[in-house]
Amino acid sequence: MRTGEAPRPPFDAVILAGGRSSRLGGVPKAGLVVEGVTLLERTCAALAEARQMVVVGPEADGWRGLPGAPSFVREEPAFAGPAAALVAGLRAGTGVRAPWCAVVACDMPRVAELVDVLLAEAAGDDGASLVAVDGGRSQPLAALYRSDDLAAAVDAVLAAGTADNLSMRSLLASVRTRPVPVAPGTTHDVDTWADARVLGVDVP
Repeated sequence: MRTGEAPRPPFDAVILAGGRSSRLGGVPKAGLVVEGVTLLERTCAALAEARQMVVVGPEADGWRGLPGAPSFVREEPAFAGPAAALVAGLRAGTGVRAPWCAVVACDMPRVAELVDVLLAEAAGDDGASLVAVDGGRSQPLAALYRSDDLAAAVDAVLAAGTADNLSMRSLLASVRTRPVPVAPGTTHDVDTWADARVLGVDVP
């Protein structure tokens, strides 16, 4: 928190870092480097204030000592989609949940800006979850959810079956959200090597 800013609300964090990276030839996005720092390190640093941080993805030797000391978990089966990964991450938390839960994909180089905006918006809490809107597009993996509402949505999905290959829209259908406009490009992520070059990733 910067001097003069309002206190940031307590939150947990779920970071999604376990996709196939098909359009990158299978190179894990989490390990891509921008300005000498991996995308996963940047994401963990942006969320380091989280009471609990869970990374949904494979744990590699190089991930020891990450900011925020995250725990790691995998969705079962692996590669069952972002909704299944979010379910796994939320259910991996222990103890009392924080009022908010940040849900962020690991491949957004400007994640620190995103987190700052969402946490500032949470200070004016109206009971709704907060979803970033970038260039007119809603970004459910760049969001700050009310933890109780998110947990209730997960419980409802699991009571009816499974989250495997479920869409994020279906998972979050019961969660009341409010759009939060962010500066253009804040949520731009790395899907292709062309994206990587534009976003300043060190391309092998």
